[in-house]
Amino acid sequence: MIKLIIRKWIKDYENVTNRDVREAYGVLSGILGILCNLLLFAAKLALGMFINSIAVISDAFNNLTDLGSSMVAVLGAKLSNRPPDDDHPYGHGRYEYIASLVVAFIIFAVGFELLLNSYDKVIHPGKVIFNATTLIILILSVLVKLWMFSYNLYIARQIKSNVNKGIAYDSLNDSIATSLVIVSMIVGVFVDLPIDGLAGIVISLLILYAGFSVARDTVNLLLGSAPEPELVEKINQIVLAGRHVIGTHDLEVHDYGPSRVMASIHVEVPDYLNIVEVHSSIDTLEERLIEELGLNVTIHMDPISTDEQKIEKVRHDVLDCIDEDNMGIYIQNFRIAQAENKINVIFDLEVVPEISEAEYIKIKKLVREKIEAAYSGYQVVINKITKKS
Repeated sequence: MIKLIIRKWIKDYENVTNRDVREAYGVLSGILGILCNLLLFAAKLALGMFINSIAVISDAFNNLTDLGSSMVAVLGAKLSNRPPDDDHPYGHGRYEYIASLVVAFIIFAVGFELLLNSYDKVIHPGKVIFNATTLIILILSVLVKLWMFSYNLYIARQIKSNVNKGIAYDSLNDSIATSLVIVSMIVGVFVDLPIDGLAGIVISLLILYAGFSVARDTVNLLLGSAPEPELVEKINQIVLAGRHVIGTHDLEVHDYGPSRVMASIHVEVPDYLNIVEVHSSIDTLEERLIEELGLNVTIHMDPISTDEQKIEKVRHDVLDCIDEDNMGIYIQNFRIAQAENKINVIFDLEVVPEISEAEYIKIKKLVREKIEAAYSGYQVVINKITKKS
């Protein structure tokens, strides 16, 4: 159903890297969310007040927070699509991440308030009216929320949106919460316990966890999390397939918002090549990266020495500084880039298995410091760390 709506609503819907198309996806998901959550909030609030159920009322206000989240999603989609200006040369894409954080705060606030009200209901329980009409309304709301989970997850994957991903899993939590309300009401018919209040507490905790999950993911993006391994692999594959390229290192990826990812990478080329010819090859690579990945990648050229005697001398110097066997490390793909006053020493480091990431970083730092302390003219670049198979 969502695919049909998308085809009717969004022109050029397949071009998901286009900013206007991404905005249209975000607005569509937000409007659908507003309509569905408004309907669910009104129905559940009326039902909860009629049958005197704090669990149903909690669930209703949970849907109200989702309505607010959908409104924020629409606003975030609009703001993030604003073009670059003098103060924001990389655009306003991170507005979408800020919108996600606002959604998380809304979820936190409502979850905490409902937790207090549910606790009060446990201490002072009241009789809950349960009938077939109540059951039908709640089951229908579960089905609506499952559909919302489905379409938001689909849109999140299509446009790589953290906002839609958060809303999707929040909708899934809502369907679980409403199912819990149904179960609690059925159980409450047969036992004399404050099941309604206990169900409200569980729902409140689910709401708080959903808020925490959205906030955690968004803060990671705002702080600058590591790029996805799949993206790193694709960039390296494309670059290494380029004409004259014999190696790469120092790939950096900068996220300025969805569809606003930029990167830089050093490519290694033989130092005897014509610089104009190499520059033309690099231009071709940058164009290919834009076409295939939608990334603006700045490629820096590193001329790699082909002087075997010089390479062997530097390798000997490096091996004098470190004891491979005792340290449990192995140097591979050794090469150098020679300048007037320094030599870039570039190699891969293979490390024995069962070493933590922190230990990897520690070993890498130790190796670099040992070499650079012994030879001030050497600048060490450790391209990658792989486990010894």
